[in-house]
Amino acid sequence: MKIDIYTIEKHNRDEYTLACENSKKMINKYANITEHNIFNKKISQAQNRDEKSAKEAYSRAFEPFMKGYNIILHPEGKILDSFEFYKIFDINTNLNFFIGGAYGFEKSFVDKGNLIISLSKLTFSHKVAKVVLYEQIYRGLTLLHNHNYHK
Repeated sequence: MKIDIYTIEKHNRDEYTLACENSKKMINKYANITEHNIFNKKISQAQNRDEKSAKEAYSRAFEPFMKGYNIILHPEGKILDSFEFYKIFDINTNLNFFIGGAYGFEKSFVDKGNLIISLSKLTFSHKVAKVVLYEQIYRGLTLLHNHNYHK
């Protein structure tokens, strides 16, 4: 199984990065996971203009990667418990998770997703959302493989 996580953020090393790297090591026992931090000059300029331009730039940056089963993290998405979440991994295709930029997503981009989920009704920074997502991916894969970590 291949899992890709796409984010709109500059790559940097901090405590959140270390937490994600630790999770990646555990996840790689069950699946090949790759993180793609996308941030370019067009996104930077768009974010400095306005929200609409930023969302459009995020969509353009993400759309080439929408192959396989696309899961978009969105505040208005469906809230799943861990047992519902792990069923995602039973799909026999590449899984792509998308975490938006500072302004979120265009509705037209969200509409292209196969599954729209919310990690919580709370608002998280992108870095915290990513750590939570990694944890849930690991938890989901352990459930799928009947490992007792989820207990």
